[in-house]
Amino acid sequence: MSTSFFEGERNPAMEASNVWTIGYSNRSAEEFLRILKENGIETLVDVRRFPTSRVAHFKREEMERWLPEHGVKYVWLGEELGGYRRGGYERYMETQSFKEGLYKLLKLAERKRVCIMCKERNPKHCHRRFIAAQLERLCVKVIHIIDHSIPLTGFLRGDQTLTS
Repeated sequence: MSTSFFEGERNPAMEASNVWTIGYSNRSAEEFLRILKENGIETLVDVRRFPTSRVAHFKREEMERWLPEHGVKYVWLGEELGGYRRGGYERYMETQSFKEGLYKLLKLAERKRVCIMCKERNPKHCHRRFIAAQLERLCVKVIHIIDHSIPLTGFLRGDQTLTS
C-alpha cells in the first residue's frame, strides 16, 4: 500500500477497512433509508458536485434534515469529491483538493460505517467508480449497494462488470 498518497501524513486508509457506495436513482426516501439501514450505514457522504435533484427529498437541504432524523449523519464532500471536472475526473484526482477530500472521507470511515452517494444507481456510470478505484488502491474494501441485499465488490473500469 502506498502511503505517499497523503504526503507524510498517517494514512487513514490503514484504519478505514470498508466504504460503501450507493446511487439514489429513482428511489423513494423510504426505500433509500431502508437500504442504508440494512447495510448498517451510519454516515452518508454526498459526493455530488451540485447537490440538488428534481426529486425533492434528495436535495442537499432536505437530506441534511431527514437523514439525521433517522439516525444517519449527512456530510457533503461535493466540493472536494464531486464530479463534472474541467479536464475530466481522472485528471482532477491528481489535485490536492481531491486528496484532501479523500482524506476527509477516510477519516470519517475510521469511526463510522460510511457510504458515498451520487445519483446513478450503477457506479459503473458514475464518478464513484473513480473514487472506489482509488480507495481500492489504498487497500480499502469498497462495497457497491445496487439493490436490497445485493452488495457488490470489485474494481470498476470501463465496461468491466462488478463481482460479488
